[in-house]
Amino acid sequence: MKCADLEVAPFAWAPPAAAEFEAEFEGGRSTRTLPTLTPATIIDSHCHAGLGDGFTGPWDTAAPLADYLRRAARAGIARTVLLPAFHSDYARANRALARIVARDPRRLIGFAMVHAQRDRGRVLPMLRSAIEQGGLAGIKLHRHDAPITREVCDAARALGVPVLYDVTGEVSVVELLADQYPDVNFIIPHLGSFADDWRAQLALIDHLERHPNVHADTSGVRRFDLLLQAVRRAGAHKILFGSDGPWLHPALELHKIRLLGLAPAQEALVLGGNLLRITPRARLTAVAAAAPDAAAARDR
Repeated sequence: MKCADLEVAPFAWAPPAAAEFEAEFEGGRSTRTLPTLTPATIIDSHCHAGLGDGFTGPWDTAAPLADYLRRAARAGIARTVLLPAFHSDYARANRALARIVARDPRRLIGFAMVHAQRDRGRVLPMLRSAIEQGGLAGIKLHRHDAPITREVCDAARALGVPVLYDVTGEVSVVELLADQYPDVNFIIPHLGSFADDWRAQLALIDHLERHPNVHADTSGVRRFDLLLQAVRRAGAHKILFGSDGPWLHPALELHKIRLLGLAPAQEALVLGGNLLRITPRARLTAVAAAAPDAAAARDR
């Protein structure tokens, strides 16, 4: 795959027509004037990016962004959290992800990925490098790789970042995580099960309701009534909009949130406010990236 396949388009406030979009971003960064980010900014909290090396499926082969970014722009999605594809060397995958994010940090937020067993003994320095030097903002790990460990949670606590942990339906571990690490924010994607295990998703709603540091994202959730129940029981402040791009269409996933019929303030939390609240580095990167534009505007 060519590097151009992973080229990221800058933040788009008013999504242009397709022809205008492609012409504007051909060969470099956009010169479009960028607005100040606001609490109402829509953030997709779950999208994959970059190359994998497993070749068992799209999830560990390649997650190209070009189509996703066009679709997200048209849907009014202002920022996106990027997660590495499955990889045999997450230090390498994290460096690649950091380079993608660095092309447009006003639009892109990166979470570093670790393998809890393969990377044991070096999780903290590995994550410190990805976050403090690479500019990433959180931690991602997947039960398909290995179960989460105390070492990963200790690293999250030390670095002050959230953990997005795909439990693949094994939601009972959430009780232990919430109890042992009340000062670490956990995001459980797919409401606990991408495989549409309604029992697991229903069980996760109980954890969301009882534990202030447990959150869920909406990516790939097909049982709408369970999303509705999660919001009603746990509150809008516990739910994050996510698409599971680039493979799922962000506009379709966003429409599910619109259909919840939330009050504007509650919808704003789900669509970005919650992610910014529990991910301080996402707020910092947006401010830092906007600073040069603000300075240039003052000089004109």
